[in-house]
Amino acid sequence: MVDEITTMDHPTLLFDGYCNLCSGSVLAVIKRDPQAIFRFASLQSSLGQSLLVQHALDGDEIDSVVLIREAAYSIKSDAALDVFQLLGGIYRPLVIFKFLPATFRNWIYDLIARNRYVWFGKKDVCMLPTPELEDRFLT
Repeated sequence: MVDEITTMDHPTLLFDGYCNLCSGSVLAVIKRDPQAIFRFASLQSSLGQSLLVQHALDGDEIDSVVLIREAAYSIKSDAALDVFQLLGGIYRPLVIFKFLPATFRNWIYDLIARNRYVWFGKKDVCMLPTPELEDRFLT
């Protein structure tokens, strides 16, 4: 089943299901994605872990966001900017930040990621989708 997911026409966003910032970001993407192109899975899920292994990513080092598109993936600031590009519209111009060095972008990203639980809080259980959104979340 993992092979099917990564070759589908839907980009898959892996996120920290315990993180309030990450869960809020997923809901923001869903709200801005009326064509429902994105699918979602928590990093903590067995599917999320399987996708990390499939793409030779170390689950102990990846703790925030991964965007998987067919056989390719992006992480950290690249993943966030790729999401903006795929959303299109008024979000596409944000891709201009890709011209900044990745080390600088990821330094900012890592600063936020390291402090996300302190600044935004943490859930006791992973985010569960509402019945209306269940088909967008992969298990």
